[in-house]
Amino acid sequence: MITTRPRGTNDIIPGEVETWQYLEREIRRICSEYGYAEIRTPVFEHTELFLRGVGDTTDIVEKEMYTFIDRGNRSITLRPEGTASAVRAYLEDKLYAGPQPVKLFYIGPMFRYDRPQAGRFRQFHQFGVEVFGSHDPALDAEVMAMAMDLYNRLGLENLELHINSVGCPACRPVLRRKLQDFFRPRLEELCQNCRERFAKNPLRILDCKESRCRELGSSAPATVDSLCEDCRNHFELVKKHLDLLNMPYQVDRRLVRGLDYYTHTAFEIIAPDIGAQSSIGGGGRYNGLVETCGGPPTPGIGYALGMERIILAMKNQRSVTSEISGPDVFVVTAGQKASCEAFRLLFKIRSAGISADKDYLNRSLKAQMKHAGKTGARFAVIIGEEELVQGIVQVRDMNAKEQVAVKSSEVVGYLLDKVRYSQNISD
Repeated sequence: MITTRPRGTNDIIPGEVETWQYLEREIRRICSEYGYAEIRTPVFEHTELFLRGVGDTTDIVEKEMYTFIDRGNRSITLRPEGTASAVRAYLEDKLYAGPQPVKLFYIGPMFRYDRPQAGRFRQFHQFGVEVFGSHDPALDAEVMAMAMDLYNRLGLENLELHINSVGCPACRPVLRRKLQDFFRPRLEELCQNCRERFAKNPLRILDCKESRCRELGSSAPATVDSLCEDCRNHFELVKKHLDLLNMPYQVDRRLVRGLDYYTHTAFEIIAPDIGAQSSIGGGGRYNGLVETCGGPPTPGIGYALGMERIILAMKNQRSVTSEISGPDVFVVTAGQKASCEAFRLLFKIRSAGISADKDYLNRSLKAQMKHAGKTGARFAVIIGEEELVQGIVQVRDMNAKEQVAVKSSEVVGYLLDKVRYSQNISD
């Protein structure tokens, strides 16, 4: 009998899932306010999409993808990130034919064969946004401000927004030469992955997690020192728009992110109190990605936020508590006839839009009341033989410890008023 889940995966159980639901509600609320529409893409795609879209020098493609051959002899990969799929949908579903820019968001599971640690799993969840069709620097500032706005609404504090510009195809060759000239005498000191990246994409060396490579790269040429005039002006305008919002940020000259498709703006959001892997999200501009995936030249920008890491930060900062949401009403019975009446009443209460439940273990009246308290029910409706004869039920306010008799024909309306009142008070 298999009783353990695969390494790097998690069960999200009652008492925890409520935090996820709260996070998802806040995500959907802010996306609606900022004009983003939801998109849902397949959990798996043709492997070629990620080879072309993510980049064959990235850790994701080189070491972390879950790839398999299906029964049709096609190479299929569980999606390791959401941007490439959004680009594919933008092209395949002809979203480019509608009003531009196209602003999308997604929530869903991603898969990477990574080393599990705090807030990092092999099946994990991301919230991401993608915007296609605009190169306006104000849009760069908007997506960063939107991410920080979400964190603020979640009650997170002491977060750091790190930004940089990684250039474009016009100025990247200059940076490439500078980096190769810098690392060439140090090549033997780099890890095996970085030695391979030296020829293909030396910029990726700056993103290496190996301590020696990070130490060597600390004095390497910075991306912002090799920007062309257009990239430099774009970055200055991005900073200007962040300043207009009084949005604190740090220019991180070593920030390059871990994916090959980034151009111009790159950013990362840091939560210092969640451990060594302190990033809880990031993104940037990818003006060449749509073209790389077979479409026309189309500017794009987006970000992805790791939901497990957000929740870890929320728990560390105690910005939300996980509580099982119980029913509004628990129906308690004494006797077989009362049990049948309770079953009928239960569905009448639910039909009125009130959450309700009853005992299904034939417990005693006392045990049922105790269980009702454990569920967190706001009200208990008590039906016994005497109540059946009189055509009434007893309604007990579990918090106030007060109990009143209510006609059976009027109990649904009575509960509806009480539940609405209690909800308004809590709001």
